[in-house]
Amino acid sequence: MEFQDKTVVVTGSTQGIGREIAMKFATEGANLIVNGINVPEQEELAKSACAEIEKLGGHGAYILGDVSKPEDTDALIKFAMETFGKIDVIVNNAGITRDNLIMRMSEAEWDSVLSVNLKGAFNVIKSASRTLMKQRSGVIVNMASVSGVMGNAGQANYSASKAGLIGLTKTVAKEFASRGIRCNAIAPGFIQTAMTDKLKDEIKESYMKSIPLGKFGQVEDIANLAVFLSGDKAKYITGQVINVDGGLVM
Repeated sequence: MEFQDKTVVVTGSTQGIGREIAMKFATEGANLIVNGINVPEQEELAKSACAEIEKLGGHGAYILGDVSKPEDTDALIKFAMETFGKIDVIVNNAGITRDNLIMRMSEAEWDSVLSVNLKGAFNVIKSASRTLMKQRSGVIVNMASVSGVMGNAGQANYSASKAGLIGLTKTVAKEFASRGIRCNAIAPGFIQTAMTDKLKDEIKESYMKSIPLGKFGQVEDIANLAVFLSGDKAKYITGQVINVDGGLVM
């Protein structure tokens, strides 16, 4: 129970990888702040996530909002402090895709992805910065992607946002290190989720051929690393980007 009585904020945690990360922290006894976009279906998912967290041995509370809006990230951090009294870990997982070829990509498709994936993480970090600095402790884990490392056709907006997130991670690591705050990034490859399950078999087979380990990753592979990077066993690791991709990028 390494995270007993510690507070973990996970954005985009009502489903998918973010939810699995929250659950993994819950098994370690953490207090979890679940966060998703403010729409009706997300509220039901957030409630069920908090119920599951309690069953796993953690404590959960949720707040909905748009991470691309500074006032919403301010509210997120304020809620976490009012609910649990401190913040020990922040996982910036919220992200969206609006895939298209560059010649067909609209300004709205570009702006929306950069606003959520990159600006959203910046907003959360900035909103939490005074709290973390005052505590002189804390860990930030940003969810990048191998697309931000190697690029990906049809994902100019997504790849740019994740590459920017890698640069942000390294900058935060340098700026915050003197206050005992660490910041790292995880770059997932092809992770099996409800979204990827909808892909056609021929597309999956094409991806598989590029993965040396010959299999897709699971959400727990990402969650396990997020918990490791946030704990004492990783106390001398900061400013790093760790690929979890079965050898896709090496």
